[in-house]
Amino acid sequence: MRNTVMSLSRSTQADLLLVLVTLLAGAGWIFSKHAMTAFSPILFLSVRFLIAGIFLGGIASAPLRKLKKEQLQKSALVGFVFAIAMTFWVLGLFYGNHVGVGAFLTSLGAVLVPVVSLFFGEKANRSLWYSMPVVVAGLACLSLDNSFIFGWGELSFLISALLFALFFILNSRFAASIPALPMTTIQLMITALIAFTASLFLEEWQWSFEPDIWGWILASAIIATSGRFLFQTKAQGMAPASHAAIIMTLEPIWAALFASIWLTETMSNLQLVGCALIFSAMLINRWQVIALLFKRKVR
Repeated sequence: MRNTVMSLSRSTQADLLLVLVTLLAGAGWIFSKHAMTAFSPILFLSVRFLIAGIFLGGIASAPLRKLKKEQLQKSALVGFVFAIAMTFWVLGLFYGNHVGVGAFLTSLGAVLVPVVSLFFGEKANRSLWYSMPVVVAGLACLSLDNSFIFGWGELSFLISALLFALFFILNSRFAASIPALPMTTIQLMITALIAFTASLFLEEWQWSFEPDIWGWILASAIIATSGRFLFQTKAQGMAPASHAAIIMTLEPIWAALFASIWLTETMSNLQLVGCALIFSAMLINRWQVIALLFKRKVR
């Protein structure tokens, strides 16, 4: 099995890792949904990332000591951008008028990656641009309804989307030369610190120590944070940021599927159309790889 995986191209390995990342991220919505019933939102964010950072830090103690000063600075920069993006996302969730609109605006971060990457000299292939309108349409079907009100919450979501796009690009560029484990550990710890500081000033603390709640917290921290971001950093070091962003749009599909199983939520016909459009966009973006696989099978 290991030899089979290693024989795949770096691009295909990155694809498989990113699909796994979206699966973990989708599960994270369910874990966090349960865990946040006992915590203030930003405080929960800081606790989640602190546990995740400590967990990875215990594994990455030796690699962390081997990082050069420049690598530490780059890892810290990416962590800072990600932490600010997460903070604006939480503010958007607090002040926003509609969760569906906020989900759509935040998901635009993946769409904005190819645009922002142009300022870094990265050129996207033609198939990526073809897939962009399909992604936007799919995310809109998943998240939007008939009303749209633009306020401070919606502005916060837009800022977080831009910052997530910047995070994607920086993470991809730096992950190619920095080991994924120590880099991810630094990012998680910085996010925990900034979220904790924001929580002190922006919310009244609430928490619970019920055993079942801490089970969800640990699942959110270890599986959906440590595992998810470690694999994401590894995959982003193997693929262009614009390419990785398209696959990451699978996350809302997994989240919807898990919600239908654990939370008994249902999806409308329009949302099902959105899932189909997002999947179609991924196929459009990767049509060259798919065509190559078919050619190999024919031979």
